[in-house]
Amino acid sequence: MSAQIPDKPVLEGLEDKWDAAWAEQGTYLFDRARAAESGRAGVFSVDTPPPTASGSLHIGHVFSFTHTDLKVRFERMRGKSVFYPMGWDDNGLPTERRVQNYYGVRCDPTLPYDASFVPPFEGGDNKSSRAADQVPISRRNFIELCEKLTFEDEKQFESLFRQLGLSVDWTQTYRTISDDTIRTSQLAFLRNLERGEAYQALAPTLWDIDFRSAIAQAELEDRDQQASYHRIAFHKTDGSGDIHIETTRPELLPACVALVANPDDERYKPYFGQTVRTPLFDVEVPVLAHPLAQQDKGSGIAMICTFGDVTDIIWWRELDLPNRTILGADGRILAEAPEVIVGETGRAAYAELAGKTVFSAKKRIVELLEESGELLAVSKPFTHPVKFFEKGDRPLEIVSTRQWYLRNGARDEELRDRLIQLGQGMSWHPDFMRVRYENWTNGLTGDWLVSRQRFFGVPIPIWYGLDENGERDYSRVIAPDVSQLPVDPTTDVPAGYTEDQRGVAGGFDAERDIFDTWATSSLTPQLAGGWQRDDELWNLVAPFDLRPQGQDIIRTWLFSTMLRSTLEDGRAPWSDAAISGFIVDPDRKKMSKSKGNVVTPADILAHHGTDAVRYWAASSRLGSDAAFDPQNPTQVKIGRRLAIKVLNAAKFVLSFPVPEGARVTHALDAAMLATLDRVIADATRAYEAYDHARALEVTEAFFWTFCDDYLELVKERAYNQADSGQASAALALRLALSSLLRLLAPVLAFAAEEAWSWFEEGSIHVAAWPQPRDIDGDPAILTATSAALIGIRRAKTEAKASQKTPVTILTLRADAATVGRLRQAEGDLKAVGRITELELLDGEGDLSVERVELAAQEA
Repeated sequence: MSAQIPDKPVLEGLEDKWDAAWAEQGTYLFDRARAAESGRAGVFSVDTPPPTASGSLHIGHVFSFTHTDLKVRFERMRGKSVFYPMGWDDNGLPTERRVQNYYGVRCDPTLPYDASFVPPFEGGDNKSSRAADQVPISRRNFIELCEKLTFEDEKQFESLFRQLGLSVDWTQTYRTISDDTIRTSQLAFLRNLERGEAYQALAPTLWDIDFRSAIAQAELEDRDQQASYHRIAFHKTDGSGDIHIETTRPELLPACVALVANPDDERYKPYFGQTVRTPLFDVEVPVLAHPLAQQDKGSGIAMICTFGDVTDIIWWRELDLPNRTILGADGRILAEAPEVIVGETGRAAYAELAGKTVFSAKKRIVELLEESGELLAVSKPFTHPVKFFEKGDRPLEIVSTRQWYLRNGARDEELRDRLIQLGQGMSWHPDFMRVRYENWTNGLTGDWLVSRQRFFGVPIPIWYGLDENGERDYSRVIAPDVSQLPVDPTTDVPAGYTEDQRGVAGGFDAERDIFDTWATSSLTPQLAGGWQRDDELWNLVAPFDLRPQGQDIIRTWLFSTMLRSTLEDGRAPWSDAAISGFIVDPDRKKMSKSKGNVVTPADILAHHGTDAVRYWAASSRLGSDAAFDPQNPTQVKIGRRLAIKVLNAAKFVLSFPVPEGARVTHALDAAMLATLDRVIADATRAYEAYDHARALEVTEAFFWTFCDDYLELVKERAYNQADSGQASAALALRLALSSLLRLLAPVLAFAAEEAWSWFEEGSIHVAAWPQPRDIDGDPAILTATSAALIGIRRAKTEAKASQKTPVTILTLRADAATVGRLRQAEGDLKAVGRITELELLDGEGDLSVERVELAAQEA
């Protein structure tokens, strides 16, 4: 024996015991020398999702990361050198918000650095605190707090992932804000810029007024909001009457640039090409035709404002209209009225709105329209979808800003087709998830906006030359040399300039924006795999074998990574994508922090044990949602029962000595091993196809047959060393245990390792995956004998006798083939049933017990 078998095996304490052993032994380290020897074909590499280090992990992380670990453990046991890194997604808006709430601070980049700064408090979420109550601090102070808090979060995340038994190589980790990461992200961007794939433009931008940052299309979500239609009169310029429009956003009247109706709308065809004057502001605007105008919506004619929604942007661009932005970055009406508002009445009306929030401006302009008689009606409130930043609290506005973009195929048919083609060349698990990727790619409406007006992130490595007036000359973009990376333009100086030329005429100015967090996360293969940093490693792991992730970020993480790989290497970044489903609560509602129904995993793991939780996760197929009820986690309880049974069954099997030179000679033993061969083949095919649930299903079903039927049938023979069949039974039990533990090892990582240590050297997780032994046996013998055992047990139960009750005579009737099989296991059946005489009769139909006589003293 390799380790002492405990008197009473338990699950408690196995996580700490084996995590320490794996770390000490380097069980999961990527063996680079072995990988180099075997080449790329001998490596299995994973583009692991980097969790956002801005809070706590939830049960969904346990669910999806376990799915990946199952496949990884299988491939490792199959002999692959596994590259399984872990990253931490530190930067971005979620981290900033958490820091603001946790420390009670907010960033003000105009403030100087304070080396002795101490935050007003530390801890709690303080979500109810107002921004005005948060202490303003310098950008550097703010970033230091971000780094401090994310570092602490990452330590907790790693601890939980170790408790979960993830077979990650913890020496292969990265952070999305480290110097190496910043260099890689900046280098990739500069190469995009050099190839013309990155560009800057002044354009309407979806804007979050709380975060004061631009938001990309992939980060949007629709939320139902209440609104009312306001019927407003526009006046025909020729004085012949009014045209009535209906709008939910009357506060944008000062930004109106046109009215638009469908070209087929007979009501408005006579007015196309004519003009009307806006209510209150008396600005002349054209009446135009566009097919996006809906004839059955409101009055059938709409006002185009710059900008009320994304349709306004399309109309503005395609109809070549002027830009009269009235909203500032803070979401308030700008102080200066558009130049076209020249009348005294119009300017006075605008002054009533200046400085107000959108909500307050709407209330005031409705009052003004009522006073002027130009508000004709207000509809009953209704709900409609409104665009939000997925992590924001208020509806997005649209403001005109200068931003950096990356071409993504929205306006490049050749690139879009290439992205679709590469997606079709991948294997998707489940396959229908490919459609979501294709729908997103085909539905893109604009290039990828990658700049953010935030603080904690990868700086955009650009400076601008200043003209003679000290204004930015956007045609003079100054990029660093690759050897300078990483750079922070706000503190570093471009080649050919000195610090005293910063911000002065003829000098330079820094780009202060940072990259969207997805612009860095889209490079996770490059970050983990040593791209442009370690060529040998990159060639060993890329393109990666597996991208595991959630279905909700196909449009963000999966698509953006595919885009970066396509632009840089002209290939897909992985061969396979494994997409996990959602965790839903008992009411089948998706778990999310916003709904307040998220379950944190620490208590579940501590109470039920890791293997039980891993079993619950492994029971769900990829792409399928799984319900989780923390009050009654049925699947978790089943998993715990299985893990305990594995330990007890292993102890029992190991109690039977295997004589030297033992061979499998008994028909029932051979039948069991032949059945196990089929299970091994089925489980192997399932894991190869990323169907871990099927692999667990077939393995678990056989395991219970092995314990409940076969082990009971042969234990008397295995005990009795005088029996000629003892060696066969003991050997068959030992062979089956070895295979079963390896089949279950990906799921029950701790219990399998513990039981393995009782009779084998080394870790089960680097042992060879079981192979069919091709033993000459008939699985039908085990099936028939198990059915007979069930019949014998039932007969004793119906006779209200103990299963240990001796039987004088018992008669079984079955078809001739079944009877022939039962005769080959007759001795084991008599032993387990304590049967003196077993009568086997030929008949028709299913096997049945026709006669049972209990021993007289027990009757």
